[in-house]
Amino acid sequence: MRRVCFPPKVLGTRASMEWLRHAACVGEDPDLFFPVGTSGPALDDIAAAKRICADCPVIGECLSWALGGGRVSGVWGGLSEDERAALLRTAGDTSEPRPEAMRSSTP
Repeated sequence: MRRVCFPPKVLGTRASMEWLRHAACVGEDPDLFFPVGTSGPALDDIAAAKRICADCPVIGECLSWALGGGRVSGVWGGLSEDERAALLRTAGDTSEPRPEAMRSSTP
């Protein structure tokens, strides 16, 4: 049995989070999106998470939510922790990502 990345209880709690219902990661193993470490198997998990994100219909909403909410761990909107931090630095710490940056780091 696979664990659900975003449990149903979380999915319908706020209208602003409705996009989660359409996320490609629903039903995927959350360990892929929150790997432990930054080398070896963790890099494989990050790459696998990004492949799932690449085809996600709500990748933009996910990235905006992560940037706006200060999510520092895990893969969100197709970007790793370091990639989101770099995006915030180059964007002047705004919560609205530039569209061209949203898919630039996906494999």
